[in-house]
Amino acid sequence: MEKKSLYILTGASKGLGQALKNALIKKSGSCVIGVSRSSLKEERNFTPLQLDLEDSESIINRFSEIFPDGEYKEIVLINNAGWIGEIAYNGNLSADSIVSIHAVNVIAPALLMNAFMKKYKDHTGSKIVVNISSGAAAKVVDGWSGYSASKAALNQMTLIAQRESELNNLGFKLFALSPGVIDTPMQASIRAASPTEFSNLSKFKSLKNDGELSTPEAIAQKVLYLIAHPNEFKEVLQDVRKF
Repeated sequence: MEKKSLYILTGASKGLGQALKNALIKKSGSCVIGVSRSSLKEERNFTPLQLDLEDSESIINRFSEIFPDGEYKEIVLINNAGWIGEIAYNGNLSADSIVSIHAVNVIAPALLMNAFMKKYKDHTGSKIVVNISSGAAAKVVDGWSGYSASKAALNQMTLIAQRESELNNLGFKLFALSPGVIDTPMQASIRAASPTEFSNLSKFKSLKNDGELSTPEAIAQKVLYLIAHPNEFKEVLQDVRKF
C-alpha cells in the first residue's frame, strides 16, 4: 500500500488556510490535520483540531494530536494562522494586543516548528515547513509594528532552523513565504483601520476597489507548487509574486 502524505495546517477555517485545506483534501493519499480556533467538521482526508493558538499551554498539551505517529511519504507543516493585530501607533496600543499578536504570529509557529522537527527528525521521506510570512517583515509600515515585527521574527526563526538542519544533515526544507495581498478577512480588518493610525489606508482600499487582491485559491496553488517542488527553491525566504 502506498504511503500517505501528512499535512498539518494552522488557520484552516478561513482565508488562505481554508483554500489550502480544500485543495489538500482533494489530493490522492492525503491526510490533513487542520488546526483552527473555530470548530470545523471532519471530512474525507481531513481531521479538525479546535485550538486557540494564543494559548501556548494548550498547544503544548496537544502535540500528540497535532503530530501523529505513522509512516508517511511526506510530512508538511504549514504555519498559516496569523493575525494583523491592533492597527495603532506605539503609545496607543493596548498591552493585551501586544501580547496576543506575538503569541499567535511568533510563539505558536515557533512551538509547532520545534515540535515538528523533534518529532520527525528521523523521517526519511520529504519533510517540509512552510511558514506564511509577509512582505511587511522587511518594510516600515506605520500602525503595523506588532505585525511587521512578528513576521520579521518568523523569517529569522525559519532561516536559523534551515541552517541548523543543514549543519546536522536532518533533511528538512523550510520556507518563509510571503503570500502577497489576498482577499481575506485580514484585508477587511486592514481597511477598517483608522486613517490617523495607518497612513496607507487609502492604498489598501484601492487594492480592493481596483480588483488587485489575489484570491485565496490562487495563492493556495502557489503554496502547493512550492511543497511539490521544494528543490526548485534554493532560498528560505520566498515570495509568491516571484514564481
